Amino acid sequence: MRLCVLRAPAAGPVRGLVVHAPALAEEMNKSRRMVALQSRSFAAQGYAVLQIDLLGCGDSAGDFGDASWDAWVADIVAAAAWLRAEQPRRWPATAGSACAAQPPLWLWGLRAGCLLACAAAERITEPCDLLFWQPTASGKTVLQQFLRLKTMGAMLGGQDAGGAAATRAELAAGRHVDVAGYRLSPALASGLEAAVLKPPGLQASSVSSMPPMRPGRIEWLETTTREPAALSPAAATQLQAWESAGWSA
Repeated sequence: MRLCVLRAPAAGPVRGLVVHAPALAEEMNKSRRMVALQSRSFAAQGYAVLQIDLLGCGDSAGDFGDASWDAWVADIVAAAAWLRAEQPRRWPATAGSACAAQPPLWLWGLRAGCLLACAAAERITEPCDLLFWQPTASGKTVLQQFLRLKTMGAMLGGQDAGGAAATRAELAAGRHVDVAGYRLSPALASGLEAAVLKPPGLQASSVSSMPPMRPGRIEWLETTTREPAALSPAAATQLQAWESAGWSA
């Protein structure tokens, strides 16, 4: 069972369908209020937004230690499928409406959730547009930062955690590790570490008669202290790669 929150216009057709892919662990918890505020804003502008607590998170089934990267990707795919299936019944297009009969599907990722959104888009058998909030380019970097919390916690407590190498050895041996109050499974760690922020493949699904995925639209938002405001060089380079793959930025 997964707990989801649906925010949408009270009636009438919608301009688009949005599925939120949340950030990791404590970043997810600390961003809940802002995500809720943005979801309400989207709904006020005519979008249907589905927020989902992934396996082992929030009020959904399971513990954090039960989660795997593959299960989380499957949760996002299932959320998108549910929202698309509900659209004709809840928000049917009407004659003369400016809204499309099949409104576009957006995957909205926050931090590590952007990696989830990319992975989910690979499995969704319809075109997806992507909204990235402060995206992280590499799951390996996210995992390194997360494991560092364990080392820092041990140091502050006057304990010897053995460093990141010892933690990775535990994971490689198939054992869970506790990091800042979260029980991390080897399956989640390995999947996260392998994740990269790259354009979804254009091949058609082997179980779908739909044509290959078209490059869609990507909205890339990040905070900056630069004057004038500009993307970081790393983000700008990545965005160029998306544009080269045919995506509209």
